[in-house]
Amino acid sequence: MNGAMHCRWISLIVVSYCFVALFFIHPDNNERIRDTRALSSSASLPVRAVNVGGWLVVEGWMTPYLFDNITNKDMLDGTQLKLRSVKQNMYVCAEGGGDNILVANRTGAAWWETFKLWRVNETTFYLRAAFGQFVRISTKSSDLVANATNPGKSEEFVFIRSSNNRVRIRAPNGLFIQARRPDAVTADYGEESTNWGDNDPSVFEMDLNWRVEIGEYQVTNGYGPNATSVLKNHWNTFITEDDFRIMAEYNLTAVRIPVGWWTTRDPEPPKPFVSGSLQVLDNAVTWAEKYNLRVILDLHATNGSTNGWDLSGTRDGTIDWGKTDDNINQSVAAIDFLASRYAQRNCVLAIELLNEALAPDISIDSLKRYYQLGYDAVRKYSSEVYVIMSSRLRADQRELLNYIGKFDKSVIDVHYYNSLDGWFSGLSVQQNLDFINNERSRDLSSVTVANGPLVLVGEWSGEFWHSGGEASKEEYQRFAQAELNVFGRATFGWAYWSWKHEINHWSLKWMIANGYISLNKTS
Repeated sequence: MNGAMHCRWISLIVVSYCFVALFFIHPDNNERIRDTRALSSSASLPVRAVNVGGWLVVEGWMTPYLFDNITNKDMLDGTQLKLRSVKQNMYVCAEGGGDNILVANRTGAAWWETFKLWRVNETTFYLRAAFGQFVRISTKSSDLVANATNPGKSEEFVFIRSSNNRVRIRAPNGLFIQARRPDAVTADYGEESTNWGDNDPSVFEMDLNWRVEIGEYQVTNGYGPNATSVLKNHWNTFITEDDFRIMAEYNLTAVRIPVGWWTTRDPEPPKPFVSGSLQVLDNAVTWAEKYNLRVILDLHATNGSTNGWDLSGTRDGTIDWGKTDDNINQSVAAIDFLASRYAQRNCVLAIELLNEALAPDISIDSLKRYYQLGYDAVRKYSSEVYVIMSSRLRADQRELLNYIGKFDKSVIDVHYYNSLDGWFSGLSVQQNLDFINNERSRDLSSVTVANGPLVLVGEWSGEFWHSGGEASKEEYQRFAQAELNVFGRATFGWAYWSWKHEINHWSLKWMIANGYISLNKTS
């Protein structure tokens, strides 16, 4: 290289160096970096996503086999129990639904004659009356009363079952409960042996015909000390890195990951939840990055439960979320944790603040207050990650549309199913198709407004109920394609429920592998 050329190269290097240096010290540099990410986020829309439901938040209907080895698995948390005294031939009731004595004088069993089980171990339970109080022994007599608010040792009852679903119940004082007369149930029967006959006032017949939908709480509390090994095996096998590879191969562009609030408390989540799920979530985000999938982090289960269903991590179906500042603040803390840990990851596209709040149990005021706090928590860590909110289920899907639209980079999430309402079972296949093409199309259009939030169809499925028996493969194909055509107009995109499922048509992995659904680059 000659001298003149050498000087020109040095000059070029110096100028280039100065340009780069000026760029990185320029006060607008961080904004430029954010703009680059913003362009990348916008280019990712609309997403073709799938939920990885039943993985980090267990839903019993998706993975019923997880519960198979639980002792007394018909007596999990939330199971509704009715007791009939065989001597009185009457049902046990907490008078007035609670805060009163127990009697055995009801000819039938309805709400006041129903108790919810809270499981202590496989044979020991708390009994929760209709109005929420727990059964205990009166401090003034041997009568049973339902007036405890925070159950402990004084509310523990041990169930001893016979082979024909009869039961004796040992009270906290060591004696059996009995219905010696109709106007009182007492804890003062000392005879240990029984022939389980109708003359024994300490024998009751159990009716366990209905129970709460079983989920994370039931599986962890049901297995007790063995829950950790059961859940770790589930986490390591239900969804793996290869699933993320296949998602990308099937032309999906994103994954919605339902998360329970307990994961944000790892490595010491409150009992009965078990540690280890946070590492699984870390792995999921890393796998998504590896296979160029965007991530929607969805706080699917909140402390207090937003709907009383298995997917909410509920213990007994009670909906308490939003009734106190404490559980709202705990949800905000969970969002803060997720945002602080993941919002700067390039693959993370959005954080969803809440899933399926149920009207009228969840108030509009509580929801709005939480959305503001949750949004602010995300924005502490990122101005570019989208924040997803939704209106309440069983309310007008537009009720919070304007409110959500006031937030920058906000998304409204709607869920559309033709298989969770018995009304659809009266429709023919063609009527189901017409419903998608007409009603669902109008529903989607009604939340797609100028200057409003982007729209995500965050849950839908190729399963549908109809009046004609089992649908043919061709009918399922037509139904799924109609959904893709309509939901493909959602401005943020769509997310199928779910990637894997015990029921084939609920599994997008199965639907694609078996030719029911086909996704190309522009589906």
